[in-house]
Amino acid sequence: MNFILFLIIGLVAGWLAGKIMKGKGFGLVGNLIVGCVGAFIGGWVFGILGIAFFGIVGSLIAALVGALILLWIISLIKKK
Repeated sequence: MNFILFLIIGLVAGWLAGKIMKGKGFGLVGNLIVGCVGAFIGGWVFGILGIAFFGIVGSLIAALVGALILLWIISLIKKK
């Protein structure tokens, strides 16, 4: 059940990050990948900062921030 919840949070976070950064999503699979990788990045960043989020909303916030960071890095790479 936790894995399914992780995928759902990743999908929502990837979709939201796509809307915020570019104004469009990347499709179901793209959003899922961006959101899941973003969840790991967000957890790592907030862990370094000593900030802990709990619950579904907290996980979504961390995944969203991580997905935004990931999309920002991708946009920097694409510009070169």
